Amino acid sequence: MTALSPAAWRGALDSGDLDPFFWEHYGEEAAPGQRRRYRTLLAAVSERFGAGKSASGAGAPQAENAALSFFSTPGRTELGGNHTDHNNGRVLAASVHLDSLAAAYPTGDRVVELYSEGFPQPFAVDLRTLTPVAAEKGRTEALIRGVASRLQALGYKIGGLRGCITSDVLRGSGLSSSASIEVLIGTIFNHLFNGGSISTVTLAIVGQFAENTFFGKPCGLEDQLACATGGIIGIDFRDPSSPQIERIPFSFLEHGYALMVVDTGGSHDDLTPDYAAIPAEMRAVASAFGRSVCREISREELLASLPRLREEAGDRAILRALHFFADNERVARQIEALKGAEMGAYLACVRESGSSSWRLLQNCASPRVAGQPIPLALAVSDELLAGRGASRVHGGGFAGTIQVYAPIERAESYRAAMEAIFGPTSVTVLRVRNSGTIAVPLLARL
Repeated sequence: MTALSPAAWRGALDSGDLDPFFWEHYGEEAAPGQRRRYRTLLAAVSERFGAGKSASGAGAPQAENAALSFFSTPGRTELGGNHTDHNNGRVLAASVHLDSLAAAYPTGDRVVELYSEGFPQPFAVDLRTLTPVAAEKGRTEALIRGVASRLQALGYKIGGLRGCITSDVLRGSGLSSSASIEVLIGTIFNHLFNGGSISTVTLAIVGQFAENTFFGKPCGLEDQLACATGGIIGIDFRDPSSPQIERIPFSFLEHGYALMVVDTGGSHDDLTPDYAAIPAEMRAVASAFGRSVCREISREELLASLPRLREEAGDRAILRALHFFADNERVARQIEALKGAEMGAYLACVRESGSSSWRLLQNCASPRVAGQPIPLALAVSDELLAGRGASRVHGGGFAGTIQVYAPIERAESYRAAMEAIFGPTSVTVLRVRNSGTIAVPLLARL
């Protein structure tokens, strides 16, 4: 971890000493924008925590005299295994160049005070209370308190800190903005108070705990693991307490395809019941066999028991379980295709997964969302790609984003056509980021 005064960080930005980091993590063309972004965050820390500015915890050191560090946690994109993680299945995911970024420093009190871009008031949490607070449910304060609570329960150190955060992993983008923030908070505690000793898997599990138990939203572990680990990874959740992670080095660009997400404009508000019903119905099928999750049963067992299952779990639950079996097996094929650089076989799996999500999982549309933006985006993508590339629903589904692989020579025309329908900033081209959550180092300039 590099800890410097804000003035020293500004000097490093001005001299170009951070450029190698920017080139590696955001792309060489993005370095000027990242320099501005980091300077803006430094200015926010000085503005918020200059003399007499702290909203809580009187006596905390002023920002200009503090040993400040930057922390970066990527967002993630799901490549395979749509809604398989919560039933102990396999997942293929990748971290992306869009990240959540914090500038923070430790204090001698027990107060966490973080300002976030776009919010006039800080997220302030007194760490003397480490149990859920009802009024914080669904708020960032719940994530901070939940992460701190779990870390302390696991024997790690926590403490007060001040800082500012910003994120270009936009909410509702399907790129796991919540998981990115959860892992970022854990990373700050990890480096400020634990010397960076906490493993990325532990940070991911702690983030999931905070979201489930304190924030009040059910979720699997895929998002947090991908944000924490970095690169393209295959994850097997057969034993969720010890997920097996395999890194797969691969570049879609080098094999002729641009990886994109398209924000269809559908709102995720009030869709928690839709998301929660998927794992619940899959588990209802498993429960009919006296098991906990679908990974513990087989497709053959299910098909042999259809009359009974229709009565006990319902038709939609059966269809969703069939999707689980198919996508769980498909992830293994996707991994092998990437290892063998067989892009055609990989894209065939993507198309199959998209079809399964539409027909069996049924997470492409919700009666709670006006219109059917995801089915429309998928149908238009099929027309534009004309059998080349692939598209599928991305992440939780029901609203939000689709994922697209477009041949590089068609990428710009695809983007223009989709943005004419869904808005001028609806298409995001993604870079796979090979590092996970980190304290930003000050590297020697190349």
